[in-house]
Amino acid sequence: MIRLAIADDHPIVRAGLRAMLEPENDIHIVGEAPTADDAVAIARELAPDLVLMDLQFGARAVMTGVEATAQIRALPDPTPHVLVLTNYDTDLDILGAVEAGASGYLLKDAPPAELLAAIRAAAAGQSALAPAIASRLMRRMREPRVRLSARELEVLEHVARGQANTQVAAELFLTEATVKSHLAHVFTKLGVTSRTAAVASARSQGLLR
Repeated sequence: MIRLAIADDHPIVRAGLRAMLEPENDIHIVGEAPTADDAVAIARELAPDLVLMDLQFGARAVMTGVEATAQIRALPDPTPHVLVLTNYDTDLDILGAVEAGASGYLLKDAPPAELLAAIRAAAAGQSALAPAIASRLMRRMREPRVRLSARELEVLEHVARGQANTQVAAELFLTEATVKSHLAHVFTKLGVTSRTAAVASARSQGLLR
């Protein structure tokens, strides 16, 4: 029996997932989490086999799905596995989730049969990447294209929100000098000389939303 927790800020999404999954004889939903913080708490208290994790939990959310994934994967044995189920498919999201320890990554438009197969695979500790996501990662590895690290992408995402270096540093718990260093590397890799050009270039290449 797969003990599953659902983490998503939309009640309708949680209800839809519950309605789809409850008839399955080998899946038991042990809890729902409307925030990433709640997902970590449920994972710590109930120790599900798998957490079905969204990545974004609203503008007021304290923690993202990637941060929650990293915290869940750092829990002691039995450590829950995490399967990301989201609308976002940028390199920032995919790389962040994989580096945080997610066993799989699916988009919310995936067919029910694909989601069920991914849940069973991820709960068993197997890789469960959607075909489109797997192809994207393989293409990223093979093609001679710009490669930004997960941290560089994270810094650039905050810059894209219009935040100054001091704000980025405070939110990511970095020094301002470290933020400037990351941006310098980003500028070099993208062949640009300004923050605006870096954001535009990254978006055109599918690196940022």
